Amino acid sequence: MAYKLPNIISFLLSFFFIFNISNAAFNVITFGAKPDGKTDATKAFLNAWAAACNSASASIIYVPKGRYLIKAIVFRGPCKNRITVKIDGTIVAPVDYRALGNSGYWILFIKVNRVSVVGGTLDAKGAGFWNCRRTGKNCPVGARSITFNWANDIIISGLTSINSQLTHLVINSCNNVQVRNVRLIAPDQSPNTDGIHVQGATGVTITGGMLQTGDDCISIGPGTRNLHMSKISCGPGHGVSIGSLGRQFNEDGVQNITLTDSTFTGSDNGVRIKSWARPSTSFVRNILFQNIIMRNVENPIIIDQDYCPDNIGCPGQSSGVKISGVTYKNIKGTSATRQAVIFECSRTNPCKGIKLHDINLTYMNKAAISSCKNIDGTSTGVLMPESCL
Repeated sequence: MAYKLPNIISFLLSFFFIFNISNAAFNVITFGAKPDGKTDATKAFLNAWAAACNSASASIIYVPKGRYLIKAIVFRGPCKNRITVKIDGTIVAPVDYRALGNSGYWILFIKVNRVSVVGGTLDAKGAGFWNCRRTGKNCPVGARSITFNWANDIIISGLTSINSQLTHLVINSCNNVQVRNVRLIAPDQSPNTDGIHVQGATGVTITGGMLQTGDDCISIGPGTRNLHMSKISCGPGHGVSIGSLGRQFNEDGVQNITLTDSTFTGSDNGVRIKSWARPSTSFVRNILFQNIIMRNVENPIIIDQDYCPDNIGCPGQSSGVKISGVTYKNIKGTSATRQAVIFECSRTNPCKGIKLHDINLTYMNKAAISSCKNIDGTSTGVLMPESCL
């Protein structure tokens, strides 16, 4: 086989050459960015984006090793061709949390297509903002670390985000998004630091994420369709949550959601569906939770249709969100509370078509318990705790 080696080398070299000549490259340092973590590089990043966005050929924006200080920034499309943002360094937010203002975002991609963000670290330095929230001062609204609005054909791969003020990654009104092997980390007591929030999006795939947050590892909002999540490691955090839904009366529903081959460790919840106790046109249907391990999780399986924070705006009402076709299959491990399975469904819109198959959850090496309210479904296989369906 040795005689083929030169041909292989020739092929690889030609591929490397073709790849490089067919992709315009824009290094943020050539646009004035300094990798010292102190000099404002916002303008340099925007200029690099403008050059890439106007490039007739596919382009790469390269962020070398080092630390780059960026204020609130908008990468706006549409652009002429595919763009890859390759990050080898760390992008840092200003230490003063007020510098991001009340825009609600730190790094925003809007109306872009065929954009990939590969590698790198985002450090939003959220501790000052969290402290402001805890002490009840007059705080800004807070910033989500990286947001994609009205974007299509997006890849986010190998990105690390730490210490977000609010949600680490937002996917809003997008189509065909792939999130691969991200690490999203904030202290377990940091408020509203969700890992990934998906809303109004279709065709999102999340694989291989390590999510350690102070809120939902993944939250799934109204209008989400065809979301597939796998190989997720969640905890600490509030679990993977569909909802909360039904806050508004006229609200789009959630359908075709799958979570498989994932692990929850020390989280407040495992797989959760929650809706406000208010009238609504919303719905949840065709959901699959499969091959999941729970390790000391407080509420491994929960549907809560009586969600009403601080009992404001909903006492005495019931949820209009219609939940149907939810399957829980091969979920095992340990619960941190005796009640491992909770189905608290709406009295006016009972849950329908709920299926339990091979559930094995224990509490302190003993059988856990389950509770059901306003629900119709079936149970098969090994069932611990004993099914209440």
